[in-house]
Amino acid sequence: MGGRNEPPRLAGGSFAAWSRDRLACARRGAEECGDVWQLEPGVYVAAAAGPCEAVLRRAQDFPKASAPLFPPLKRPEGAPTPEQRSYAHAARMRGLRAQAVADRVGEIAPRTARFAGHLPTLQDVEILPLVRHALADIGVSYLFSEDAPALLPYASQLFLAREALVRPSRWMWPRWVPTPARRFRTRQQIAFTDALRPVVRRRRSSGRLGDDMLGQMLRPSPHYGLLPEEAVLDTLPGITVATFETPSRAAGWILLHLARHPRAADRVAAEAASLPADPAATTSAHLGGLPYTQAVVSEVLRLYPPSWLLTRRAARQTQLADYTIDAGSTVLVCPYTAHRDAREYDEPDRFRPERWLGDPDSPAGPGVFLAFGTGPHGCEGAALAMTMLTLLTAQTARRCHLSEPPGPEPGYQVSTLEGLATVGLRLRATVRD
Repeated sequence: MGGRNEPPRLAGGSFAAWSRDRLACARRGAEECGDVWQLEPGVYVAAAAGPCEAVLRRAQDFPKASAPLFPPLKRPEGAPTPEQRSYAHAARMRGLRAQAVADRVGEIAPRTARFAGHLPTLQDVEILPLVRHALADIGVSYLFSEDAPALLPYASQLFLAREALVRPSRWMWPRWVPTPARRFRTRQQIAFTDALRPVVRRRRSSGRLGDDMLGQMLRPSPHYGLLPEEAVLDTLPGITVATFETPSRAAGWILLHLARHPRAADRVAAEAASLPADPAATTSAHLGGLPYTQAVVSEVLRLYPPSWLLTRRAARQTQLADYTIDAGSTVLVCPYTAHRDAREYDEPDRFRPERWLGDPDSPAGPGVFLAFGTGPHGCEGAALAMTMLTLLTAQTARRCHLSEPPGPEPGYQVSTLEGLATVGLRLRATVRD
């Protein structure tokens, strides 16, 4: 065990043990070493809610990695300035804030109903590709409205580029090395940008900017005026993939829980009966009438946060809990263990959606919730993701019973590489009477 200025080290802990089973290693570290522990020299794990929240909120002390998945493209005129990128982010947020999402529930609901209506029945099907296709349709349509059909194929290629980049490799190449995966990413990023550029120019020249997120970015702001075209284009590949990639991981866990907890699924189905027969008539008021469904979504996100591990780097020597963290050290923020802390959640390993409803039978309310992060770099698409997942859950349970394939072994593999996912998940849908 370490002293005051050195977090305890997990007995037998190493990157080899971490690589074999990262979830088990994270839980063992939290149980044996406490709220902050050391994986390797210079690598620390924030395992409890307090330290996790402190790291995420103290962005100056623990900044996010400066290398985005889709960095600005190299151009003769140069990349957008940091100030322009900051303005682009602020403009993007106008289209993603909770009220903006609430105003467009009627556009999101029909696509979730279409997913449920087209789900194959009476056969075991791999669910994640179907979910990802449905959520990509929703996310890209939310961003680009009537221009979405033309852009959706390019968004799908961006997703494949992302998958290629995060695939395990024997070698950790420097960022400047043009590996095949990085060249593929650049090609897809250029193709997406080239497809989007005429959309931006058409909207600006016609004056019909649109009410979607892209339209919000094209509107001049009283604070910073009109965004340059390149600043608009460079900020969109990452958020386009993010609208469906992370929610797809979450949806896999949610649908698995509907299969494993039929009583909860029945309660979601009963609640979903209040939704309009015409999904396009769905409003934010209808969404507010799904409290148990939202509780199911929140509970699954608590147990299996799709972004279960967040990486930060100490910008300077600083304190975390009772320990001194040296400048340049890596801090791994672990919502997975923070959400399973008995000090924050009663019966933390149990699936109990009622804890989110304040029911009298729930002895403790929910604790700190980090499924969407928190602080300056919290997930900007949280409102959109919750809306998509809630409606997808409601519409699926409304139409179908879900079940797992028979057999002693689970019909999926847990992936923890870039997020917590149910790889190869197979489920069977049966139409409700």
